[in-house]
Amino acid sequence: MSPGRYFLGVDGGGTGCRARIEDSDGTVLGQGLSGPATTRLGIDAAWASVAKAFGTAVEEAGFGAAEIARTHAGIALAGIGRKGALEALRAIAHPFASIDFVSDGVGACLGAHSGQDGAIVIAGTGSIGLGFVDGRDLRVGGYGFPISDEGSGADLGLKAVQLALRAHDGRHERTALLAEVMQRFEDDPMEAVAWMDRASPTDYAALAPMVMRHADQGDPVGRRIVQSAAEQIDTLVRVLVEKGAPRVALLGGLASPLEPWLSPDVRRRLKPADGDAVSGAIILAKRSVHRRQRLAPKE
Repeated sequence: MSPGRYFLGVDGGGTGCRARIEDSDGTVLGQGLSGPATTRLGIDAAWASVAKAFGTAVEEAGFGAAEIARTHAGIALAGIGRKGALEALRAIAHPFASIDFVSDGVGACLGAHSGQDGAIVIAGTGSIGLGFVDGRDLRVGGYGFPISDEGSGADLGLKAVQLALRAHDGRHERTALLAEVMQRFEDDPMEAVAWMDRASPTDYAALAPMVMRHADQGDPVGRRIVQSAAEQIDTLVRVLVEKGAPRVALLGGLASPLEPWLSPDVRRRLKPADGDAVSGAIILAKRSVHRRQRLAPKE
């Protein structure tokens, strides 16, 4: 390997972790994957997943200790806003020239707009609006399910279960969607209660494809649930624009299924993402280098 700087980007989320190493020209040298890397699993477990992903990328790149020591790392991690998480991560020993951390949402926003001003709305298991405008950080929603994350997969699943239970009691019309939801619980509300006691947001979000399928097939309850979710996403986009975001990208597993349900004015404001959260983490790593250069004492 020839001398030079290298950049490692890691995107650690609730379902998996991805790492990529590039040189100064943006050539990909190595990539790696691992399991979930959210701080909700604990700092040690999250870091172990991050380390596994970047370890695979380092191996694929053929790096030795000298190259690793010239590598600047940017880590975008889910759950980094939890109290004490950032401090704990910064305290972990690492072999890199520098390391910086942001949330996976901020990483996604950096990647979506190539580090320029803009905003994103993530519609996945959860939902949130994030952005950067003139040095200001924007945030709308995303405070966690079930108190927030409106329009998310988890929110779709929750509403479907709520209405299925009402339909079972005769308090609501029973449609094909609600009948299929109750079939998941063997048509027994107490099975639904037992499931609820241990269900995670991911478990609720696992029902979202069923809701979308029935909505697309014309199920009236499915359509109402999805339309309500789309209105929540509409609001996130509009508020970000009102706060000054010049462009907004819609990201997440529900982005494509929900986009046709969004209002025309909102759809006109959306733009495709330039890159992903790994790209954003690499931008973070490069910014760290530039910041250190600015702060370095002049000879």
